[in-house]
Formats: sequence, C-alpha cells, structure tokens
Amino acid sequence: MNSRLLWMPLVAFVVVAALFAWMLPQEPDRQVRSRLVGKPLPDFVLAPIATGKPGLATAAFRTGRPRLLNVFGSWCVPCAAEAPQLARLAAAGAPIDAIAIRDTRADVAKFLARNGDPFAAIGDDRNSSVQLSLGSSGVPETFVIDGQGRIAHQHIGAIRDEDVPMLLARLEAAK
Repeated sequence: MNSRLLWMPLVAFVVVAALFAWMLPQEPDRQVRSRLVGKPLPDFVLAPIATGKPGLATAAFRTGRPRLLNVFGSWCVPCAAEAPQLARLAAAGAPIDAIAIRDTRADVAKFLARNGDPFAAIGDDRNSSVQLSLGSSGVPETFVIDGQGRIAHQHIGAIRDEDVPMLLARLEAAK
C-alpha cells in the first residue's frame, strides 16, 4: 500500500482540528442585521401614537434630507437608556422620527414625559409589521435613512455616547 495513503486520515484530522481551534475563540455575531441596508424603505403608513405629533409614512423619508429612524418601545429599558443620546443627536440638528412597537398612547406619553421627546413624528406599529419589514429584530434600533428613502446604515442596540459622532457622520455621508 502506498505510504501517502496511510497518512491521509491523520492529515485530514489535523486540518479539521486546526480549523476548529482557529474558530473556537472567535465571538459569533449574534445580531440579526437587516438585508435592506442600501435599499429603499418598504412602503408603510403608520397612524400617530403621540398626542400633537404626526404619524409616519415612507413618503416622509423621500424629501431629500437624511433622517434617523428610531425603533423603540416604552416598555424597553435600553430605549430609556439611549434617550440622552437621542437628545444630543437632536440638539446637533439630526432630524429623528420614531416607530413605537407594540405600545399604547398612554404608555408612550409617559415614556416621552419621563425621558424626553426628540422625535418629529412617531408612528404606531402595534403588531411590529413595519419593524419586521425593515429587518429590525429588536428594540432599540436606529436607521440612517438617506434623502431618497434608502436605508444607509443600521445601528443595533442602544445608542451610547461614543456612537453619537458616528451617527452624525453617517447622516452627513447620507446627503
């Protein structure tokens, strides 16, 4: 028998073991990213959920000016934690709209009174259908939408202090 054939199982085992050893320490990406980044927003029209604020529709994002779209819930603890950063973004001139997920008018009013209200419009997505059509898998998530209504960037999770300059730069780049 050929001596090379005798060594093939050992070589195959070493290659597979090396692959496992290389992959083992790497942290897997557990975030579900939207496949719509770079593509137009899906069509939607959401009724208003906050008193004195309009609802939200896809057409609002096709005005030639980039905007942030924040997906939140009044029941979401990280959503409350990111409120100061949303206020910073709004103070820096970032237009921000929101979609409230599985929420009520009363709970959204309490949330905004407690955490501030940086939003120009807030749409009511009671059954999460728009959230899911955006490719959003949870709350909070924030999307940078360019002036033509395309998703330019997706930020998964709560916005932290160090994320504010990056989001402002993404908004500027989306012009």
